[in-house]
Amino acid sequence: MIRCFFKNSNKLEVITDFNDFYENEDKKDKVVWLDMLLPTHTEISFVEETFGIDFPTKQESEEIEISSRYWEEDKKIEINSFFLITHEDGAHNETVSFILQGNLLISIRYKELRAFEEFSKRFFYAPREFKNGYYIFSQLLDIRIDADADIIEKLSKDITRLRKHVFTDYANNDEEILEKISSFEDLNMNIRENLMDKQRILTSFLKSNKYDDSSLRSDIVIMLKDIKSLIDYTEFNFERLDYLQNIFVGVLSIEQNKVIKIFTIVNVIFLPPTLIASIYGMNFKILPELDWSYGYVFSLALMVISAITPIAIFKKKGWI
Repeated sequence: MIRCFFKNSNKLEVITDFNDFYENEDKKDKVVWLDMLLPTHTEISFVEETFGIDFPTKQESEEIEISSRYWEEDKKIEINSFFLITHEDGAHNETVSFILQGNLLISIRYKELRAFEEFSKRFFYAPREFKNGYYIFSQLLDIRIDADADIIEKLSKDITRLRKHVFTDYANNDEEILEKISSFEDLNMNIRENLMDKQRILTSFLKSNKYDDSSLRSDIVIMLKDIKSLIDYTEFNFERLDYLQNIFVGVLSIEQNKVIKIFTIVNVIFLPPTLIASIYGMNFKILPELDWSYGYVFSLALMVISAITPIAIFKKKGWI
């Protein structure tokens, strides 16, 4: 699917049909943003022929070298940027390709992304604020950075709740807690990777001489500062998760020690009676109590006393 946004005077219009270009050539020069979602081979060929642009393949767009994430040519800038997608099973970074040529921005994506829909609404509401493709690209990244900040904030609250749960409501759900800690670490790692990718891209974009707009450069500087603060916060979350994991291992060790302590106390309590029963169960004729009429009662009493004595000692020492 292709959406072509073009300005007609101060109004914003959208084209989704190729035939509109053939019927009116003037529209091609007025396009400021061409958004391609799951483009077909036919759509890609049409855009390449119409605007004289070569698109990177999906495999090329997902390479992680900075030279593959951002590069400039004589007439255009090509950018591949991560956009974080969260879902029930976790999160992953989806690559979106951008091509800036003149005043035109072309975006190629293979997933529905909320940032694009949110910007489309802003674009229709105030088209004058976005003079060209550079402003559109900057605003798309700004929306994504705000969304990343919200995710980090939610993650921080989730970590705090899990920490309280480990301390106050721990109920032997070890696997569930470890899975949550692991999922939080994966999410935080994806967020950090996403932010560092944008930091490298915007740093290169800020140095570009393809545009000369002080207000746009000022916005990019602010975004870089926001990204820096968010990266610092992800580092803090990693530290909190490591601390939480250490706390959980400590609490788990304490719970295990309590169980071992119970078994140890039980063994100590029943060991003397077992020894006494073993002695009197040997049935040697030389045993003086063997023919004694009170021998059975005496052995039972001796076993009870030997069991009660350790309990009394443990209570006195505060072990139980």
